[in-house]
Amino acid sequence: MRSRHLFLVCLLSACASQAAPLPGAQAPASSPGALAIRPPTASGDIIFDAWAADFRGRALAAGVAPALLDREMAGLTPDPRVAALDGRQPEFSKPVGDYIRGVVTADRVAIAARKRGEVAQLGAIERRYNVPADILLAIWAMESGFGAIQGDFDVARSMATLAAQGRRRGFAEEQLIAAFRIIGSGEFSRADLKGSWAGAMGQTQFIPATFLAMATDGDGDGRRNIWRSSPDALASAANLLSQGGWAPGQTWAREVTVPAGFDFSLTEGPREPPAWWAGKGVRRADGQAWSEADARAPAQLAAPAGANGPVFLLFPNHFAIRKYNNSLAYALGVGLLADRFAGAPALARAWPAETPLSLVDRMTAQRALAVLGFDPGQPDGVVGAGTRMALRGWQKARNLPADGYLSPDMVRRLKAEAGAS
Repeated sequence: MRSRHLFLVCLLSACASQAAPLPGAQAPASSPGALAIRPPTASGDIIFDAWAADFRGRALAAGVAPALLDREMAGLTPDPRVAALDGRQPEFSKPVGDYIRGVVTADRVAIAARKRGEVAQLGAIERRYNVPADILLAIWAMESGFGAIQGDFDVARSMATLAAQGRRRGFAEEQLIAAFRIIGSGEFSRADLKGSWAGAMGQTQFIPATFLAMATDGDGDGRRNIWRSSPDALASAANLLSQGGWAPGQTWAREVTVPAGFDFSLTEGPREPPAWWAGKGVRRADGQAWSEADARAPAQLAAPAGANGPVFLLFPNHFAIRKYNNSLAYALGVGLLADRFAGAPALARAWPAETPLSLVDRMTAQRALAVLGFDPGQPDGVVGAGTRMALRGWQKARNLPADGYLSPDMVRRLKAEAGAS
């Protein structure tokens, strides 16, 4: 689950005097000086060492035993690879159609068919958590290429590096403390905690706090080994989706059609049952009737590639997938890949040809929207929900199709109106 996880649970206490030590670790001394800050072994990096000295008090207050903390922090240095990757913003954004085409591939469909037969526990996992096996296989494919690409970064070192940099300090410190809790429990050693540069671990890429709260035993051996056991990884993903609100019996999304002149400002807006949307001319693209469960469910309209691309009704299970990764494109990728695993045909409407936007263009458009009175949030070049909402507001005010899709034409119009260079 890479850096983008939002399903963070197991929030940590800040009570210094009452915090319990980690299992298996030495309890803090009861003397008044037990929580005194002691500088760790110097790394030679002034910023990192200052953070480490300051962090020690917070870690002790959260219940990390002094002996464990001193042992794991001793000799710790920042990882320059992590610092470089965290500061890297892609120059060009990948259009959603290109992203989906890269996700839903014949190779993945073939591998999923083989993996389904290899993981004997998959059916039991599906029944236990009421999450379809195809969805779990799609997440497995997306997160690690069915376990083939898990990352080899020292997760504790990565989290310490991110925390010292300060941009995501709260998140990184929470994950570092969670990693220390895993180590202190004796369940896994520091050497076992390998993952991506952003701290995502194992075949289904759990960050440490999510591992503590959601990882589970899927193969019956009494361990939660999401690195080496595919059943454990898949059961853990199923548990996360189940706890995140997966609704058994409902779909995740359906492609729909809209009438000419449709008000696209309704996209990513109200969540209403299909009958409400039918009153506005929205129909299933395949012409089929809604199931009883789907007919009762609130659904949100989405046009991820704008008015010229496929349009979807997103059901609650789409948003359960986004507890794994809060990205519209990611959740669409998982759902469409799972549909293909199940034998569903291609979309009725193809993804349009799209032009990648440069980082400068994306940030310029965001600044222009702000100048024109439509606040997209921080101009960071990430075209997320805030930017799309601001763009829809500007488009509607200018009598344009308010689909929230930032195309090169929209960038040119915004720059011209805002007087941006």
